[in-house]
Amino acid sequence: MTALPIDARPVSGGRVLARTCAAEWTRLWTVAATWWFLAAAAVVCTGIGVAAGSEAAADPAEELTAWGVIAFAVVPAQFALLALALTAGTADHTTGGIVPTLQWTPRRPVLLGARVLVVVGTTAGLGVLVAGAAALAVGAVHGPALGLPAGEGGTLLATVALVVGAGAGLALGLALLLRSTAGALVAVVLLEFVLPLFLGNAGFAWARALAEWLPGSSAVFLLTGEPAQLSTAEAVPVVLGWAAGALVLGGLRLLRGDADR
Repeated sequence: MTALPIDARPVSGGRVLARTCAAEWTRLWTVAATWWFLAAAAVVCTGIGVAAGSEAAADPAEELTAWGVIAFAVVPAQFALLALALTAGTADHTTGGIVPTLQWTPRRPVLLGARVLVVVGTTAGLGVLVAGAAALAVGAVHGPALGLPAGEGGTLLATVALVVGAGAGLALGLALLLRSTAGALVAVVLLEFVLPLFLGNAGFAWARALAEWLPGSSAVFLLTGEPAQLSTAEAVPVVLGWAAGALVLGGLRLLRGDADR
């Protein structure tokens, strides 16, 4: 009986990363929660957009387009997409699935890179898809009263990709760091919604200044232009910095800590 030859050559890192990305993509889309979060984001964005579009269409002085209406609707709708990214990061740890995951991909840097690429990239892409579809729905319902200029649409969709992608990075990083769905969800809601709103409306100058450094304030500004005291040059580094910081901290725990604790 002749033994079959064995290829002992090591598999390249790029090939392992591609395979791991494929596995992460399959894992993401075979979970029912992904579809529920996507449906929730689409319903919220389209519903708020159509309702707000009715008011804008009835008041020509507003001079809003369908894209402008959707920019405001994306603000609440993004939370469903951030929850999607968050649960993608905590699922393995809450179910104990991280052990077979690391048996399949023992190179932790490769697993981390694949998870960040797939989760953040997919979430940002879904944000663009939801916003684009909602804008088309608003345009179809309200007709010429709310136009769909291509230039404004391209700018908004690029902004949505940035804001949702950065938010997904923050959510995923906190998920990897805390390894608790409830804990990470509370942290994301505080940073993206509660603290910016509370501090931004406080009667103290230091509180308003602090709110400007939170990711939620910059995300809202990039989408809606409010609050007016911020600028794009200030807001973009804030959202990207928070996302990068969370991913670094979460990644370090995945790389150096016990994966099943």
